[in-house]
Amino acid sequence: MYAALTGVSFVILLGVIFFSTTQFMRHQIDDSVGSEVGEILADTRGQGLDGLRSVVHGLSDHPAGFYYLLQDARGGVLAGNLPAIDPRDGVREWSQAHGPRHSPFSAIRGRGLSVPGGYLFVGWSTHQLNEMEEMVVRSFAWGLAASIALALAGGWVMGSRLMRRIETVSNTSRNIVGEDLQQRLPVTHPGDELDHLAASINTMLDRIQTLMEDLRQVTTDIAHDLRTPLTRLRQRLELASRPEVDAQSVRETLALTVMEIDSILAIFAALLHIAQLEGGPRRSTFKEVDLGELLGTIGEIYGPMAEDNGQHLLERVDGSLQVQGERELLMQLFANLIENALRHTPRGSTVAIDACRSNGEIIVSVVDDGPGIPQSMREKVLQRFFRLEASRTTVGSGLGLSLANAIVKVHGARLELADASPGLRAAVIFIAH
Repeated sequence: MYAALTGVSFVILLGVIFFSTTQFMRHQIDDSVGSEVGEILADTRGQGLDGLRSVVHGLSDHPAGFYYLLQDARGGVLAGNLPAIDPRDGVREWSQAHGPRHSPFSAIRGRGLSVPGGYLFVGWSTHQLNEMEEMVVRSFAWGLAASIALALAGGWVMGSRLMRRIETVSNTSRNIVGEDLQQRLPVTHPGDELDHLAASINTMLDRIQTLMEDLRQVTTDIAHDLRTPLTRLRQRLELASRPEVDAQSVRETLALTVMEIDSILAIFAALLHIAQLEGGPRRSTFKEVDLGELLGTIGEIYGPMAEDNGQHLLERVDGSLQVQGERELLMQLFANLIENALRHTPRGSTVAIDACRSNGEIIVSVVDDGPGIPQSMREKVLQRFFRLEASRTTVGSGLGLSLANAIVKVHGARLELADASPGLRAAVIFIAH
């Protein structure tokens, strides 16, 4: 197809050049002949037919490339080096059959003019024009053959290169389907479309690999974190089923069992909530939310809890801060961050809620002066079930920050954990609208 398009383009180019060149040469012949006719008429002004015959006879002896013919009114040849023709005014061409014998030309192009008492014709051989046409056609024929050959060769080279790269992509894809998720499509760095496609697919594969690893990790974490409470449940029920256990002990065991089951159900509810948030957008339910009013409500709820624990909860909110979101989710987001801060800081510590607008962003921070989180662990604590060693003795499942991070992503924001010197600064950064 590429060769055919090249051939068609070449033929169109040939037609344009051929037509332009032949028209130019015909115009040159017509201009030369017109000038010659004008000079003959100027030289014989007022001399009549006899004067024309004398001038044409003299020019025919030394033609300088021109052909002349002067006929009387009956068609008889009076002078010139051409045989008689039918008198017709204007530009005309003779074929070789009507030309003089043994002439090298294939045709004569000239101008005829009726004069008093006769007919005058001056012409020029089209032999050079015909040679030029043959040369152009011959050159373009060779050029057409060469261009089609080059197009076929170039198409074969490009097609072979393309097929090699596609085969590489196919082989890599088959290996990836065979569960070798470490492989990636090769990028040869010429910056072409295939490289852009390969880079996009590699990014997608990185995301898929991360999700698969997260899925394996979650499966392992669920098995690890639920094994202990399930083992306790079994032991309690086994003890309660013994004949010597009285009714009061059975009721206490059942109460503890219900609490343990509620804890397990809470874990599954949190996991399901995270999965729902990560599974798809909920922007159709978003509305304008006043963060100042929402944070004030949270402060009223958790202020007494902080006082009971011997802690201080402060609020520093700059005016009205409006964001697009779902109020219930945002309430749960900041409640998780505040509960996390209160749970992991000792008595006498301070937890502050800061909210402000800065550089086109709305920043809400929960800052505490507790032990904080080491920098190397700040990414890991956002994973499901991940808990620091110091936190394993406290109540919790390790899903609070994971759920908070999922809510943040649904709202198109970002969660940053930083050092508060001392303590931890958990900042939720929204894009201001």
